[in-house]
Amino acid sequence: MTESAYRSLPSVDALLQNDEVIRLAANFSRSLITTIARDVLSDARSSIKNTGESRSVDQLTAQITQRVQRISRNWPNVVINATGVVLHTNLGRSPLSPRAAKAATTSASIYSDVEFALSTGKRGDRNSHISNLIAQVTEAEAGIAVNNNAAGVLLTLATIAGDKQVKSEVIVSRGESVEIGGGFRIPDVMQQSGATLVEVGTTNRTYASDYESAITSNTAAILKVHPSNFVVDGFTHTAELKDVVAVAKQHDLPVINDLGSGCLLDTRQYGLKQEPQVQSSISDGATLTLFSGDKLIGGPQAGLIAGEQKWVERVSKHPLARAVRIDKVTLSAMSSTLVAYLTGTHEKEIPIWNMISLSESILANRAEKWQSKTGAGTVEQARSTIGGGSLPGQTLPTYVLVIDYKGSAQNFVRCLRESPVAVVARIENNRIILDPRTVLPDQDDAVIETIKFALDKCY
Repeated sequence: MTESAYRSLPSVDALLQNDEVIRLAANFSRSLITTIARDVLSDARSSIKNTGESRSVDQLTAQITQRVQRISRNWPNVVINATGVVLHTNLGRSPLSPRAAKAATTSASIYSDVEFALSTGKRGDRNSHISNLIAQVTEAEAGIAVNNNAAGVLLTLATIAGDKQVKSEVIVSRGESVEIGGGFRIPDVMQQSGATLVEVGTTNRTYASDYESAITSNTAAILKVHPSNFVVDGFTHTAELKDVVAVAKQHDLPVINDLGSGCLLDTRQYGLKQEPQVQSSISDGATLTLFSGDKLIGGPQAGLIAGEQKWVERVSKHPLARAVRIDKVTLSAMSSTLVAYLTGTHEKEIPIWNMISLSESILANRAEKWQSKTGAGTVEQARSTIGGGSLPGQTLPTYVLVIDYKGSAQNFVRCLRESPVAVVARIENNRIILDPRTVLPDQDDAVIETIKFALDKCY
């Protein structure tokens, strides 16, 4: 019977002559369709070998069509974030503001003066405009943008203390020799940069005097790292940036302050603990302050470096700077995002700050609308999370739609994800939670239709 099943499978050439496959060939390359046809037949043979089940020609052509469509569709897919996690790393962290998205689209679709001086008609500096914006919003002398904050750390360390530098030691508190998402570790990136790590203090307590004691003739810089994705409580002490700067100035050393997620606003006004502000780092005397352009800034993925003009220029001239620079699309989106802070429209324009600032009454009204339109679940109080390696442990009060599911909650949220418009929810104690805080206002109707879809298909 197995041999018969093998013999029933068509050849690749026969599949390519199928009417449905011929129609695909009108829009896609023959080599792509041929490769996929071979893969489908290979899977069919494996199925016969493992289960004894054969597949008809219609089934094989349907699989070819599905795979061609899957590989040729736009990606990443748009999803609606109903998890209540504002900076959801797996969902791309910060959604762009409409202004930033339009700027990025325009920059991508036509020519621009990214490295062209309109006043002289000669080659221009791609960093000059973004440098000015970074300086304006952070109150620094200058700035530079790279492709993410990890790149900013690597580039800065390589510039100040990398290979072939006379001074190569960089002093770091043991409590700040941290790892962030994706296995990015400060000791590892320091090694890659060519700098030599010198740890001081203890895991939970480090004083300014510890930095002082570690300085030698080979010291190149002091590095401060904000542990933006975890909190250490209890018997702890961290040297204040001002005190570390005072020590560094006595020895004419630069201080690099890695803020991680970074923030330009006083987060206490939103009921959250204070996140170190970039402006405070600058005013406290950090030579260079490093932070993310997405996360709490609310722009595209980027790493921003702000600080003293001479040090920014040194960083921008390092050979590694070209390898980690951002493209014109990201430059456009980042510029537009920073302008929102200069015009004071950030809370209205930048989605994450609009989400964070939403009142409980607005959230309750939206959750109640979802409930009334779908007839499902109950509206309950809950907590939203900032996420994205920012403000660890900090939450905001919210109202959510809770759907109790008698079967597998995983199956229900899968239906939400596989609906015509994918909605991502969270599960707590086998209850499906949908939080309006992280759903954009114009997505409410789509959430309602998706819930109806899942109720009809999976409930």
